Amino acid sequence: MAVEPVIRVQGQDFDAAAESARLTEGRADVGAVVTFTGLCRDENGTLNALELEHYPGMAEAEITRIARQAIARWPVTGLTVIHRHGKIAPGENIVLVVAASSHRQAAFEAADFMMDFLKTGAPFWKKEHRKDGSEGGWVEAKDSDDAAAERW
Repeated sequence: MAVEPVIRVQGQDFDAAAESARLTEGRADVGAVVTFTGLCRDENGTLNALELEHYPGMAEAEITRIARQAIARWPVTGLTVIHRHGKIAPGENIVLVVAASSHRQAAFEAADFMMDFLKTGAPFWKKEHRKDGSEGGWVEAKDSDDAAAERW
């Protein structure tokens, strides 16, 4: 049975537990579920919000493309990726990756692979809104994120 990833780019929050449960409901072949939830940091108390922009349609297509690569590479039984857009306050959810598999290593690696791609290749742009009202600007890509993605 071919696994088709669930990909959503949305403004509203998500429920990580419900998304995990959806991948295991009625299944006895799942032995591991790995979830990663990325949250907005307050950047040492200076950040009021992080604004995420994306190209609708293109973001979903790119995430789906890489999710299918993960499914081809690891024996996952399910894969969900949810990425939020809009203004997100510190402490709020930004991204969720849920990978299910018969064995833990495949689930861990598929989730890790997805996060490395989301940090480096997904078409999202982040702008900081600072508490003091100053212009935070657009967040630059990090060399460490690129280095992490190169291992795949």
